[in-house]
Amino acid sequence: MTTKILIVRTSSLGDLVHMLPAISDIAAHVPGAQIDWLVEESFAQIPAWHPAVHRVLKVAHRRWRRAWWSSAVRQERQALDAELRDQHYDLVLDMQALLKSVWWVRMASGVKHGLDWRSAREPLATLFYDVRHRVEFWQPAVTRQRLLAASVFGYTVQGEPDFGLQAFETEAQIARAQQHPYATIMPSASRADKLWPEADWQAVFALLTERGLHLKLLAGNQQEAERAQALLEGRAQAVVLPRGSLTETAQILAAAQLMVGLDSGLTHLSAALGRPTIGIYKASTPVRTPLVSSAFTASLGDRGQSPSRQMVFAAIEQALR
Repeated sequence: MTTKILIVRTSSLGDLVHMLPAISDIAAHVPGAQIDWLVEESFAQIPAWHPAVHRVLKVAHRRWRRAWWSSAVRQERQALDAELRDQHYDLVLDMQALLKSVWWVRMASGVKHGLDWRSAREPLATLFYDVRHRVEFWQPAVTRQRLLAASVFGYTVQGEPDFGLQAFETEAQIARAQQHPYATIMPSASRADKLWPEADWQAVFALLTERGLHLKLLAGNQQEAERAQALLEGRAQAVVLPRGSLTETAQILAAAQLMVGLDSGLTHLSAALGRPTIGIYKASTPVRTPLVSSAFTASLGDRGQSPSRQMVFAAIEQALR
């Protein structure tokens, strides 16, 4: 018997990566689970990577809010509303618990589940659920999502997180055999308080180069690309990659020897892909969002406490062993 499930988690990149183990758990513990996932259109590739996701439904809230009442946007919203109403899900699970996500939860047919008042970041969202679940807040994001899904479907969380991204590894093994070994670097961020000192980055580049690695720097926009290019200072065997699709970026991350990056969605994706990953935290705490991986990880620093160059060096040496 098929159990039709709608997962609502629209953004952001890192949060969607943290969701993937919960999808693996549901697929393993709910016989006949048919999982659809409602996600922001710019991140739609992420749920499509997971083999247990049957269908990806796209919402364009970030684009729509710029012209919410225009004729074109109204038509797109009405089409999604009609699609959600027509699906007749057995269960709708909001794993975001924000007012922007319950807008779509209330449109869908099916018993609506979500966090309770004490567990949700925006407690008013809980008023729209039929069933509410308690999940203690100060736990790693991956753990919270797995526990919420387990509470909804009545199983016990077991084993290490499975992100369902194994398909990337076959291609990555071929790439690693054919290419010069490289490290991926994410040195830029949209917020200045996340940035790490330029001199420290350049010291890291020097260490990785001494260890025989080429450098591939990632950037999310033109400003970040310019900052990354300036950091390189003409260093040989180093490049700032042009922005590609999420799938193309995941393929690059999967074939790397290791990654060093600020606390960003791409850094968490590298860890989820099973690559040795070092995260530099300055404006957020790894208590809530540590790197989670089957490979070596180091989540260094904390909110207001920048990790030292020596801490990052030590983690790199450990990862390269």
